[in-house]
Amino acid sequence: MDKRDAIGSWLSGPRAAAEEAGVDFGYRGEQLGLPEEGPGSIARPGRRLGALAVDWGVCLLIAYSLITDGYTPATSNWTLLVFLAVSLLTVSTLGFTPGKRLFGLRVVSAETGTVRPLGALVRTVLLCLAIPALVWDRDGRGLHDRLARTVEVRI
Repeated sequence: MDKRDAIGSWLSGPRAAAEEAGVDFGYRGEQLGLPEEGPGSIARPGRRLGALAVDWGVCLLIAYSLITDGYTPATSNWTLLVFLAVSLLTVSTLGFTPGKRLFGLRVVSAETGTVRPLGALVRTVLLCLAIPALVWDRDGRGLHDRLARTVEVRI
């Protein structure tokens, strides 16, 4: 192996090095039985972050205008509480938040296809903690989705 190959594999990461060695990881969602592209496929990170930004902006607007009547240090705490309530209510009943609907996403159970209220509660609380949402598996699901046994798919 040339030194440039060794450095290149280190820079591109272990997955790229394994793929060059012939390991087939498949596509995102293959292990869950989801299609590779189109409706029902795993939502990409850009769409998920966009939906999260829209949801957070709406919750910030609600907290800013209706609860704290202006920007105070408590506005961010109220925003998180409003986000928790909106996410819990909309995901457990409709399967999506306003931001997810805008970006064409839906939260479904990995087994049954519909999210149970307890699963929505676990997912939402862990999402509000932020750290579980930053730990992803090879399918692109966050730890909050894995523990709640849910998956975010395209509509």
